[in-house]
Amino acid sequence: MRHLYILSFAVALLLMFAISACGPAVPATSITSSPAAPAPTLTEAPEVEATPTTAPTADPEFRLEDFTSAKLDHPTEINNKWFPLTPGTQYVFDGATTQGGRDIPHSIIFTVTDLVKEVAGVQTVVAYVLDYSDGELVEAEIAFYAQDNNGNVWFMGEYPEVYELGKLVEAPAWIPGFKGAQAGIVMKANPELGLPSYAQGWGPAVGWSDRGKVVDLGQTVCVPVGCYEDVLVTEEFSQTEPDAFQVKYYAPGVGNIKVGWRGEDTTKETLELTALNELSPTDLTEVRAAVFELEQSAFKNSKEVYAQTPPMK
Repeated sequence: MRHLYILSFAVALLLMFAISACGPAVPATSITSSPAAPAPTLTEAPEVEATPTTAPTADPEFRLEDFTSAKLDHPTEINNKWFPLTPGTQYVFDGATTQGGRDIPHSIIFTVTDLVKEVAGVQTVVAYVLDYSDGELVEAEIAFYAQDNNGNVWFMGEYPEVYELGKLVEAPAWIPGFKGAQAGIVMKANPELGLPSYAQGWGPAVGWSDRGKVVDLGQTVCVPVGCYEDVLVTEEFSQTEPDAFQVKYYAPGVGNIKVGWRGEDTTKETLELTALNELSPTDLTEVRAAVFELEQSAFKNSKEVYAQTPPMK
């Protein structure tokens, strides 16, 4: 969920246009744990063509993960201790980001769906992510994950839509196998201190070069949902922002429970898990419908990448 390069852009634009908007912004208190449908799709949304970041080298702090040698016999059974993805589970995060010296309410709803999508020949679990800034939906995303036989969870790409005042402004998709993109590892099976960072994917066409690194183990962390022991702490950073770190906290058997920041992170994003829900069949059906709608938008707006992939099911 590290989309600081997108969020910072979206938040800045929201602040600029809020002054002249004829109606008040939706208050942060309107955000609930219930999934919301994405903003209306515009068929003319551009695909981002970012300047490619520097290609990875043999340096262990920059090389990519070798997905070709991974064995994935049951890729949609994601039971990694630190990153379990059980269909019907919904994580609700609330916090703030900073823009122009002002703290802006920020919320993320991350839902594990019961849908699967084939990516690079592998069946993946589909997650549906809604990102709100000051009560406004600024990003809706479908993301894809798979677990290998060793227990590593691979990040298999994403299709995000970025909104400005309810209008679609960009759709920077990256999918392994297209435009030089490659899969990465979002969570190791056995995270250890002292190891080099690991690539969480490589999408040079849209500037995706995020990496993760274990920085602490065995912590006790309390969030609104509860207190957790034996918490894993990682730092994530990108090649384009090597001195800006997003700090993430993972509880065993639960997953991500808290997000912080360190270094030159201008957005200073903070999030805490405020609700952990098991969706009812009715709620899950509604989420599924919203995801299918977002995918139809992806087929229209990402003709060179997403439109070249098979539909989810």
